[in-house]
Amino acid sequence: MTLQTNLPDEKSSTSPRLKVRQGLSTNPDVHEAVRDLAAQIKQPNTQVSLIFFSDEYDPQQLGQALKKYLPGPVIGCTTAGQLSEVGFQRGGMSGASLASDELSAIPYLIHPLSSHAEQVTKIAKDVQERLSLTELSAFGFLLVDGLSMKEEPLISALYMALGDVQIIGGSAGDSLKFKQTFVYFDGALLNDAAVFTLFLTTLPFHIFKHQHFLPSSTRLVITEADPDKRLVKEINGGPAAEVYAQLIGTTIDKLNSAVCSRHPLMLRIGNDYYVRAISNIKPDGSLQFFCAINTGLVLTIGQENPAFESLNRDLQKIEKEMGEPAVIIGCDCILRRLEMEEQGIDDSIGKLLAKSKVVGFSTYGEQINSVHVNQTFTGIAIAG
Repeated sequence: MTLQTNLPDEKSSTSPRLKVRQGLSTNPDVHEAVRDLAAQIKQPNTQVSLIFFSDEYDPQQLGQALKKYLPGPVIGCTTAGQLSEVGFQRGGMSGASLASDELSAIPYLIHPLSSHAEQVTKIAKDVQERLSLTELSAFGFLLVDGLSMKEEPLISALYMALGDVQIIGGSAGDSLKFKQTFVYFDGALLNDAAVFTLFLTTLPFHIFKHQHFLPSSTRLVITEADPDKRLVKEINGGPAAEVYAQLIGTTIDKLNSAVCSRHPLMLRIGNDYYVRAISNIKPDGSLQFFCAINTGLVLTIGQENPAFESLNRDLQKIEKEMGEPAVIIGCDCILRRLEMEEQGIDDSIGKLLAKSKVVGFSTYGEQINSVHVNQTFTGIAIAG
């Protein structure tokens, strides 16, 4: 991929068909921060503003400020960090405006998530009516409460109901506090909620999933699980944590988040593999996951590839397939950033993402089409 860095005072990536203006603010005052960001990304013909922000801001004041100062439909959420023009951004807020005669965005609120099925049916009906009246291509972008534990049924229902519309998304974060996450909709920050945004466009786009793990030859079977709680109690008929530790060549007392992040489980769906990451080792020897795991699933232990080279290779592949993107809307798992920090490569990875014009956030989980995943980078690359 040919990667170009914006000049320090250049805030826009401009093309005849799509104009993208990025910005960020670390001002602790919520109104000053939003005004600062709005001044950086304001442009004529804005069709949508994407805003990602720390949970440090008062949610009521932030919701009001976003509605007051930012142009176009605004979509965003709290994060575990942002992906901005400085790479990995901790704290503050960042985002971008997209301006084009060839793109429109229609956000739909899903709230509460306990009744998502009937809401998805209504959304799908409206989406299908819109698609029947146009020849534009469509994709979807989902933001969801990252502590709801409702991502699996929600993304599955959306994808099945919408037919041919490809979807990527991310689960909102709260800077690793794991207490409360919010999505934004029309002046309010909400939990127990999701926002699905339909994009209609004639611009070229490419939906993708990136992970720097490959399946190993080590297989295992989940023999007892509680999917609703995302708990695995037994693997291969034995205590989950104990068996998992043996399979990766360590002991249960040495299991921690860093060790587990280097040895995630992977599930094969069709011809592709999806990461299932461990979030916690419970005192009773069970394993807590960031995704639901069902009894009877056959999984494999993931083996790591060099993260920088793997990401760079996939970004180059995207450019080869569609040309240089004007923007990439990205949802990157917080576990990936934590792993990169541990290896001391987070700065170089962040710079690569910034040069590739990624706008997004560090998530508590990612979605791609019908699947909820972890330790993954999902994205939409849009050409200009």
